[in-house]
Amino acid sequence: MTKTNNELYNHFRIAVPTDYEDVFSHFYFAENKSNEVISKTLLPSFQTILVFNFGAKALFRSKQNSQIAMDKCLVLGPIKMAFDYMLPPQSSILVANFKDDAFYRFFGEATIAGNLPLNPDELLDENCFTALWAILSDIKDAKKKVDLILAFCKPYLRQRSEIAEQLANFDNGVFNPIKSIASQKNQTERNIQINHKKLLGYSAKEINRYQRFLKAIELINIKASTNSKTDWFEIINECGYYDQSQLIHDFQHYLKLNPSKYLKFQHDICSSIA
Repeated sequence: MTKTNNELYNHFRIAVPTDYEDVFSHFYFAENKSNEVISKTLLPSFQTILVFNFGAKALFRSKQNSQIAMDKCLVLGPIKMAFDYMLPPQSSILVANFKDDAFYRFFGEATIAGNLPLNPDELLDENCFTALWAILSDIKDAKKKVDLILAFCKPYLRQRSEIAEQLANFDNGVFNPIKSIASQKNQTERNIQINHKKLLGYSAKEINRYQRFLKAIELINIKASTNSKTDWFEIINECGYYDQSQLIHDFQHYLKLNPSKYLKFQHDICSSIA
C-alpha cells in the first residue's frame, strides 16, 4: 500500500492479492477532509474503472465538459481520454481498476455503450452493487473495503478464454499480436481483431498508439523528476514518433493539452486512478 497523506487530503493505492492480479491492477482510495474542492486530471489508462463514492458527491467531467455527479457507484471506460474529477469537502472515493479482459469476465461486455458512466446494477439487472455500497459505507478502513469487494467479485468472474489469455500476455514487441495469434490459432486476423475489441474493449491499433504516448509521458516525468531540461527530439526518437507535430497531436488527443502545458500542470495529473 503506497500512501500520500496530509491532514486534509489523503490518497493511496492498494495492491491486490496474487489470486486477483489478472482481475485488478490495483485499487485507489482518496478522501478530502478540507473545506475546499480538490480537482485532479486522470490520464487515459485504457482500463475500465468501478468507483464507489462515500459522503458528499464526487464529480466527473470530461474534456468535452460533460459532467456527472456520482450516486453511490458507477462504472466508466475503457478510459481512452483524460477527464477531471473533483472531490468536494467531506467526500471519498474507492476505485477498482479492472485489468485486461476482467471487466468482460465480470459483466459479459467490455465496452459500456457510448463510454458513458453507468450504474453497474444496470449491467447485471440486480441491485447487488447498491447493496454492496451500503455495507462498504459502514466500513472505515479502506483495505477492509477492498477485501470485501474482492470476496464479492469472486462468484461473478467467468473463466478467462484462451484467446484473451494470449492477447493479455502477448509481450513480443517485434511481432504483431493479431498476426501472431491468428497464425497460432489457425484463425483469420479479422476474427482475432473482433475478439480483441470484444474482450478488451479496444483495438490493437488503439492500444499501440496509447502505449507510445504513455512511453512519452514516462520519459517526460523522469526528466521532470530530476529537474532536467526536456529534449523533445529525444522523446520523439525514443517513442517512435515521426515528428514533433505527431507528438503534439497525441497530447491534444488524449489530454487536450500540448506537451509544454502538460509539464506545467503535471502535478495535478494522475497517471492512473491514481
